[in-house]
Amino acid sequence: MTNALEIDRVSKRFGSVIAVSDVSLSIGTAEIFAFVGENGAGKTTLMNLVYGLYQPTSGSIRAFGQPLRTGSPAAAIAQGIGMVHQHFMLVPTLTVAENVVLGDEPKKHGIFLDRQAAVRRVREMAARLEFDLDPEALIQDIGVGMQQRVEIVKALCRGAKLLILDEPTANLTPQEADELYAIVRRLRAQGTTIVFITHKLREVLAVADRIGVMRRGALVKVLRAAETNETELSGLMVGASVEPEKRHPAAAVGSEPVMSVRDLRVRNALGKEALAGVTFDVFPGEVLAVAGVDGNGQAELAEALSGLRRPVSGSVIFGGKTMDGASPSAFREAGLAHIPADRLQRGLCPDMSVLENLALGRQSKAPFAKGLFIDKAGARERAEALIQRFDIRPPSTEPAARGLSGGNQQKVILAREIDQKPRLLIANQPTRGLDIGAIATVHREILQARDAGCAVLLVSLDLDEVLSLADRILVLRSGRIAGIVPGEGADERAVGALMLGGEAVPPSETPQKAPQETPPETSVNV
Repeated sequence: MTNALEIDRVSKRFGSVIAVSDVSLSIGTAEIFAFVGENGAGKTTLMNLVYGLYQPTSGSIRAFGQPLRTGSPAAAIAQGIGMVHQHFMLVPTLTVAENVVLGDEPKKHGIFLDRQAAVRRVREMAARLEFDLDPEALIQDIGVGMQQRVEIVKALCRGAKLLILDEPTANLTPQEADELYAIVRRLRAQGTTIVFITHKLREVLAVADRIGVMRRGALVKVLRAAETNETELSGLMVGASVEPEKRHPAAAVGSEPVMSVRDLRVRNALGKEALAGVTFDVFPGEVLAVAGVDGNGQAELAEALSGLRRPVSGSVIFGGKTMDGASPSAFREAGLAHIPADRLQRGLCPDMSVLENLALGRQSKAPFAKGLFIDKAGARERAEALIQRFDIRPPSTEPAARGLSGGNQQKVILAREIDQKPRLLIANQPTRGLDIGAIATVHREILQARDAGCAVLLVSLDLDEVLSLADRILVLRSGRIAGIVPGEGADERAVGALMLGGEAVPPSETPQKAPQETPPETSVNV
């Protein structure tokens, strides 16, 4: 049988950087093949070569027995290759059917869009995949999981026989992920080849036939999913033995909250209500994680509690002081540290050095200053100590933050914020886009800050991360609290149900700290 994809000694350079190095691989027809690897390992670049977004520097690619006509996605689509990107390529103001046929519109009288034909095309493909999809719904009115289905339908309607899914479950609840797995298995049964790109080892073990591990642009090994495990895959990804780190519950939680939020109402950038009367407390020595499907008020909550967005009404009491209308600097002076979701736009000054970024916000205080003057020796000594503690690479105070990898940029922010010994740390998507080693560092430091008595408000779209770190989990849905549940023993499907609008659990403002004899496994030490 002809292979769906044959990659022969393919390399890709961007200037002096080797993104893909001499990769050879065959993927069979009707196979589910997964790529795993750290950030920058070359997974997405390799598949972008297959999809025509880049051209190989050397080597060749064949699709279904024919040389791949590289150079554009249109050529790849014509040869039966489709790709669903992590960030969907949909127009929010158009309907499902209009998005599916965009660029390939059925015409009436050779001029006008044949809307009935477009709707019929979507209904037929959705029936083949055995899921409900309203062709006439606006994209902006449907959820993330349904938008992903639209992308899959769009690719299949254009004749895709090989479907590439880039981080397909990054923003899905467990229930939505299960539905995606079922769709993928049905597609395989119908003869479609699926390529997964993901960081989630558990999911590839559950759904893939074979797994390719990439490291530093090279394909280091291909394994059958039934014959490997998370530990082996993690070790291959980082090139070293990986041992699971055991999570431990908080030793003690203070009885008085560090921050109290009462009936908080906030509007988003479009003037729509993003938070509709939210009330909760955050206690010292705990991680309170905020979970929810993207776009349910998490971003606005983090901004309102750090002074970056002014609430419409309600109150925020921090350290015994009312912070209504307070500026970001006032929050920081009161003991708040903040890891923003967008590290380049809000966490760093990209063109400033590592030392200068480590000093931001406290450049007028010791050890970075003496009186009215910068203490260059003290600043350098402190920065070097933080670089060593947080394993920031390269281990130098001089490089501009812009030149660091995403993981090292995040370590700079983490080091600066935690070094302030804050009363409350707001960590908004702290590991988004990071590899397994950087994630382990971030998780370890968050838990150490918690154990030192810091209150942590973790905002994360990664449910695995929430379950790994949280002492309590606050679920937001449509700007309201759907429930607050203990982190210990939390069931991902129960939390996912709350995220999707299931029965809410009555909120408990007093943290529950039951003894735990065998802690669950979470992140890894590298």
